[in-house]
Amino acid sequence: MLVITGISGAGRSTAAHTLEDAGWYVVDNIPPNLLGPLVDLVARAPQSMPKLAVIIDIRGKALFADFKEALDVLQNAPVEFTMLFLDATDETIIARYEAQRRPHPLQGNGRILDGIRAERDLLADLKERADVVLDTTKYNVHELSTVISQTYSVDGPSIVNITVMSFGFKYGVPADANFVADVRFIPNPHWIAELRPHTGQDAPVRDFVLGNDGANQFVDLYVESLKPVIDGYRTENKHYATIAVGCTGGKHRSVAVTEEITRRLGQLENVTVNFQHRDLGRE
Repeated sequence: MLVITGISGAGRSTAAHTLEDAGWYVVDNIPPNLLGPLVDLVARAPQSMPKLAVIIDIRGKALFADFKEALDVLQNAPVEFTMLFLDATDETIIARYEAQRRPHPLQGNGRILDGIRAERDLLADLKERADVVLDTTKYNVHELSTVISQTYSVDGPSIVNITVMSFGFKYGVPADANFVADVRFIPNPHWIAELRPHTGQDAPVRDFVLGNDGANQFVDLYVESLKPVIDGYRTENKHYATIAVGCTGGKHRSVAVTEEITRRLGQLENVTVNFQHRDLGRE
């Protein structure tokens, strides 16, 4: 169990999202007095939540007084836990709140700085008890996400999940595509009578499409060009991407090329890939 707390605006949300993407079960803004029951649940079935992160902060001001007592309970519990305290300079916290145009939780009718100072007083003892104190002043959200991933990853390099989707241009380009490839340069099986009833999943059409020299060269170069992109996504903690491959109707060429690109990408390390055929079956 990882307990995350710290100064509001220091990056708790970024840490929570990063850990969640890395496979942690994240519980945000839990009342401290529920830590004991949560620990009991984990202790009874550790396989259900092998990596648990708990975010506790002063949003629940009335219940925050129970935090220290809850930590004492954790120290005697049959669960290994550490505490991460996120901090930043007052100037950085003020700038972040002003950028979001939101008040500090303890600000009341005063200034943002008043809320920050009140929070520092409230959290001083917890900062002393933390296993790790991370100053996020110099980090943007992407850099902080990278630091969190490197500090708390137990599974090696992060996984990039890719969906390769075939589609027909006449039905519109997928709105969520990160990349769009146009394979209408390949001769169209639609104009060959014996191939027209089949799809790109059938061997005769697949062999016709991928047997085209231009198609093979395209797939080779396209997959090669994606390798530095995938590495960059991993560095920037972008875990999901969609590659759309289009032909006229989404039945022949795009289907065959999509499955071949999927096969090739599936051979790369730390990548999970699946394919979808958005328009297959449309008239």
